[in-house]
Order: sequence, then structure tokens, then C-alpha cells
Amino acid sequence: MNQRQRIYLDHAATSWPKSVAVVDAMTRYVHSCGAAAGRGGYHAAAEADGIVTNVRRSVAALIGTSDISSVSLHSNGTAALNAGIHGVLRPGDHVVTSAAEHNSVLRPLHFLRDRNIIDLTVVPVDRDGVTDADQMLAAVTNTTRLVTLTHASNVTGAMQPIESVAKGMQAKEGFLLVDAAQTFGTTAIDVAMGIDLLAAPGHKASAGPLGTGFLYVNPAIQNELVPFVQGGTGSRSESLDMPAVMPAKLEAGNLNVHALAGWAVALQELRKAGVEPRETIARSLASRLYDGLAGLPHVRVFGKFGPLPIASVAIEDLAPTDAAAILDAEFGVETRAGWHCAALIHGYLGSDPEGTLRISAGHTTTEVEIDAAVSAVGQVARTLHSH
Repeated sequence: MNQRQRIYLDHAATSWPKSVAVVDAMTRYVHSCGAAAGRGGYHAAAEADGIVTNVRRSVAALIGTSDISSVSLHSNGTAALNAGIHGVLRPGDHVVTSAAEHNSVLRPLHFLRDRNIIDLTVVPVDRDGVTDADQMLAAVTNTTRLVTLTHASNVTGAMQPIESVAKGMQAKEGFLLVDAAQTFGTTAIDVAMGIDLLAAPGHKASAGPLGTGFLYVNPAIQNELVPFVQGGTGSRSESLDMPAVMPAKLEAGNLNVHALAGWAVALQELRKAGVEPRETIARSLASRLYDGLAGLPHVRVFGKFGPLPIASVAIEDLAPTDAAAILDAEFGVETRAGWHCAALIHGYLGSDPEGTLRISAGHTTTEVEIDAAVSAVGQVARTLHSH
């Protein structure tokens, strides 16, 4: 496996490779520190606390807030989204979401609706997988507690109108939750636009390891959140109640400090280089990817060109799972096939029931790799239809 060619193009799932500095930081923590964060006053425990603080500080800076206590840390983006969704919703609440959402949002909402705890309105997307902001805002009622919208589709890379929705929500009741899984680390995000809750994993565009994620909670609504996971926090251990203040109220149990050590370095690298250069790289790769795929016969591209190098395609008369297996086995091109944990968008894209072949690049991807992947897809399509 180490000797075969690998063209890794599944960055929408997780970024790879991680930098040497990220791996070294994780190894250094395991070998030289190993202490739990928030669980002691000795030197190594203070070092672990410092790692956690560095992550909070970097995340806060990257999303435009000076309040690092508004950033709670979680085991992944899914856990962060669940902390926000279950934390803010009450029986009888109404929620507005979009068909572009990841199952990390759709499944918790379905769970609550299925048990008659909430009412739910799902706003459709167009054939390109884009939500209409006016439709989302029109769905908000006087019982709407939460509006959720992904920043970008993980299936097509289509950017969603979070700025317009945030602006419209200023005149309405309810909170806005944004899922930034595909954009944090490669697209500028400022919670000051009107985002009340923002969640993202650390292992995608911000290039940290798996097992990391965050939830930002606007200080103005922190008292509205009820923790749905309870346990030890290292503070107020004499009380049977969870701490009432952020971030401890959402951080029951030990944090994944060895992974956070790696993420802290990845975030430092990101802040040093800036988001803008990665945004420029992403746009360039997206253009090259879409232009290449659009010119291939017998290949359908779902959605349209956008700023993220994520493309979903279908090769005529070939199941996406088979296409992915051929690309991997014959060309060393690693992609993902299927529904991509997005249960609703495919009905609008016209990609059901088999889903799509998704090709997704990251800031470490080269133009040569994009060209090789496009060529491989074209070769598979031509071979299939040459008989």
C-alpha cells in the first residue's frame, strides 16, 4: 500500500496528508506530556491546559470572535452540531432547515420530529443544490426556535446563502446555526454577520487530525443552551449540576488532548499563512476540476462551478461505487461514491438512487493530481462506451 501510487481526492471526508508538524506535536504530547486537561495543577496538566487554550484562541480568531470561552471543543463536527441542536431546542419548537444539509443535522432533527418534540420545515434546493434565502426566511414563524443552514454542500461544494439568511434573521425570532464542515479553514467566516451557533470538525480544511471539532455559541444565547451530555468537567466537582458557564457546560468528559495538540499546530499554520491563500488555491483547483470534467463525454457533472474543489459526477451506465473501485484499482485515484451522508439533496440533483462519484481536493492537492484524476475519469468513460 505504501508503494502504490495514491492520488488522494477525498478531502471533503478528511484532509490528508497531515503536516509533519501536526504529527510531531501529537507524538510529542503522547511521549512527553500525556496528562488530561483541566484535571490537575501539576506541570504536565498545565501543559495540556495550554494546548486546549491555544486551540480555542486560534478557532476564535479564525471565526471573528475575541471571546475564547464561546468556543467549546468536541470529538467531531457531528458531536458539536448535536450539542447545539439538542442544547437549544425545546418541546413545541419549530425548526427550519434545508435539503442541502448533512445527516449530522438532518438525523438529530428527524429524531426530534419523529418523536413529536419539534415541528420541522425542510426548504428545498434547486437542481444545482443551492438553497434560496428568501424561501428559508419565509418559512420562519413565530414559533421558530432554530434555523440551520450548511455553509457549503458536501456533495457538490455549492455555497449556501448564509450571509443573506443571517441578515434576514436579524428581524426575526430564532437562532441561526451554520454547519461549516466544508469551509472552516478554506473560506473566511465571521460570526459577527449574525451567526448564533457555528460548528465544524478540525480534520477537514483546517488540516487537523480526526477526533476534533468545535461549537461556537454566541455569548448572548449561552444561557439558552442545556447540555445534553453530563459528567465530569474538572471543575465544581462537589456539585451534581453541570457548570452553568461556557465552555465547561458543553464539555463533559476528557478532551481528546493528543489530537488537539496536533490541531493546535495545524491552526497555527493556518493563521500564519492566512485563510486567503488557501481560498485562492481552492478556487484555482475548483476551476481546473470543473473545466476538465465538463469536457468529458458520457460524464455528468452535478451542480455548477463554485469556489470549493468538490465535484460530484456520474459516468453513464456505470454505478458510482464501481467507478470509484476502478479509479482506485487501476489509477490509484481515491474518491468517494454514494450518498455522502446527505439524505435529501440527491432527489433534487437527480442523482438518486445511487448517489454520485465525488472528487474533492484540498490545499495540498496539486494541479497534476487534478489533471490525472480528470484523465482517469475520462478514460474509464471512453473505455466503457467504446464497445
